[in-house]
Amino acid sequence: MDGHLDPAASGGDAEQERAGKIDGLRRLLRPRSVAVIGGYEAATVVEQSLKIGFDGEIWPVNPRRADMSGIPCFATVEDLPGAPDAAFVAIPPDATVDVVERLSALGTGGTVCYASGFKEVGGLGIKRQDDLLAAAGAMPFVGPNCYGALNYLDGAALWPDQHGGVRVERGAAIVAQSGNISISLTMQQRTVPLAYVISVGNKADLGFDAYIDALALDERVTCIGLIAESIDDIAAFARAAARAKQAGKPIVVLKAGRSDKGAQATMSHTSSLAGSDALYQTLFDAIGIARVDDLSTLLETLKLLSVVPPLSGNRIASMSCSGGEASLMADLGEDMGLTYPDFSQAVHDRLYDVLGDKVAIANPLDYHTYIWEDRQAMTDCFGAALSADVDMGVLVIDFPHPAKCDTSGWEPAIDAYIDAARISGRPAAVLASISENMTPEAAARFLEAGVVPLQGLREGLGAIAAAARAGKQSDWLPSPVGPDPVGEAVVLDEWRSKQLARRYGLRTPEGSLVTSATEAVAAAEALGFPVVAKAVSATLAHKTEAGAVKLNLGDGDAVAAAAEHLFTLADRVMVEKMVAGSVAELLIGVNRDPQFGPHLVVGAGGELVELLNDAAIILLPATRERIEEALNSLRCAPLLRGYRGRRMADWEAVVSAVESVGAMVTDLGDRILEVDINPLMVLPQDEEGGHGAVAADALIRWVEE
Repeated sequence: MDGHLDPAASGGDAEQERAGKIDGLRRLLRPRSVAVIGGYEAATVVEQSLKIGFDGEIWPVNPRRADMSGIPCFATVEDLPGAPDAAFVAIPPDATVDVVERLSALGTGGTVCYASGFKEVGGLGIKRQDDLLAAAGAMPFVGPNCYGALNYLDGAALWPDQHGGVRVERGAAIVAQSGNISISLTMQQRTVPLAYVISVGNKADLGFDAYIDALALDERVTCIGLIAESIDDIAAFARAAARAKQAGKPIVVLKAGRSDKGAQATMSHTSSLAGSDALYQTLFDAIGIARVDDLSTLLETLKLLSVVPPLSGNRIASMSCSGGEASLMADLGEDMGLTYPDFSQAVHDRLYDVLGDKVAIANPLDYHTYIWEDRQAMTDCFGAALSADVDMGVLVIDFPHPAKCDTSGWEPAIDAYIDAARISGRPAAVLASISENMTPEAAARFLEAGVVPLQGLREGLGAIAAAARAGKQSDWLPSPVGPDPVGEAVVLDEWRSKQLARRYGLRTPEGSLVTSATEAVAAAEALGFPVVAKAVSATLAHKTEAGAVKLNLGDGDAVAAAAEHLFTLADRVMVEKMVAGSVAELLIGVNRDPQFGPHLVVGAGGELVELLNDAAIILLPATRERIEEALNSLRCAPLLRGYRGRRMADWEAVVSAVESVGAMVTDLGDRILEVDINPLMVLPQDEEGGHGAVAADALIRWVEE
């Protein structure tokens, strides 16, 4: 076994226990001895292990069978000649619990628990899964309710079914919760070198972070693909992903559940803007994990990352001999965030020397077919394009059906592109516009030469875009998530909410709290007109809809009339100085998620917040860099930068306002449930560089001490 697990920051007994689990998992994944317990499924595991070429010890256990595939059976696990590195248990759920306890007592490295009937069925299954965890003790197990693990590097098949993989020397590892998807991925015909396929089912014992850590320590693993329905420990996952990236193992994730039903709004706009899928996307973006939306793009991305490292950017040079293909490349690439920079004059001149004046030299390039079958001319053309200042070169080429057509005319193109890629040293790919138009023979030649054979325009371009996202460098890690606040949840009225916010540096309008119309007029006169009057009550979360806000009151009579109405809604009224001259209205919110804990939301504010749906999430800790990234990602960001000649916003004040809310959450995170600062009135920047940002409205829901 290679290497040792780096301990996470927390240390202590829990970390030692975790390190022991990782060591056991690595024994399980790279076994030299395997115990197989059960009937039909166990016999299939033996059959598949022999078929894939496993040369270690196989010990079947079944008291009613003499042998499995000619290998004698043991009657009980206690009869085994030693502690196996791995065990595959395929017996009913209650019996599984008993056998796992006995395997753990033997010192088994780890176990695959095939049976269903655990937590996924609820009721008794929940207790049964708890019993399984207790029975396993320090021994790690995969599952239950899973298919197990395939190791195509060493030829170990802890797998009770057929599979379509082949032995490899290095390749991608895939960890999936779904057994059926795992089977399907082994049948792929996209020439993806698969090192491991692991079906984890319920993940009762080990989270994705454990599998990432174990796989990242195998130097033969090129990258890691995850197909996840949920991630249990966000902070542990992020730490493991950071260790994997440091070890040169980029991670690609297909996260199911994008169609979230939405947060359950309680009293603020913030809840409706921060569904759990958006939180996952924010996490992946922040720590440099590439997210993809479908299985084909996942496979293409893993193929790409098995040949070249993550890309340093999203700039590509495209070459094809068709104007239609060039247009499709431009359209689809732009949709996916890829860019096609114009060729420099030097590159333009090199291309012109090869192609002459019959070709419009541009990126994407349609080089026509004048040079087809001229290997040297094609090498010069491809080499010139690959010399451009881009992160990857892409040649669009579709191969004819080898059984029906003459493919000899494509040989010069293959040789020319391989030569050009080798000379340039640039990451290079070939891309078949339709996935089946990449022949296995051509793909094998490209792979051997270090050129990525991508299949399908959308999937291939999606893989390139994902590889660019996987190349993002970041040392940010999310804060550990503590327990939810315990106690009575209380909504603070606007007056109390603003007082609390001011303690952390958030600027609010000057104002007074009054209990009569006479006091309201006096307060307004002291502040100076115009003013705003609001009914103050913890039950008035959405004051505008309730008619509890009166704006732009210009004299005492207007204030008195407004106050008389507002006192029909609440027994207290707040009179504030009117904030005028803003260049934008923003929202700053705080929401709490069971997995991610408290987090910030920034976005376009005002009455149309849900209609505009222009928001970004900031996970804690809310560093200044992350705040600025979130603000710049908003569609309304140009308003802050002086859109169409308008005045520039006080950017520093906006960032400081978000930092103030972040500081409040950091300090009171064990009590804060929800915050809604809407609108934050962003004022223009004055000549001295500041004018401010003012929280015109605020509501906080927290747990009282």
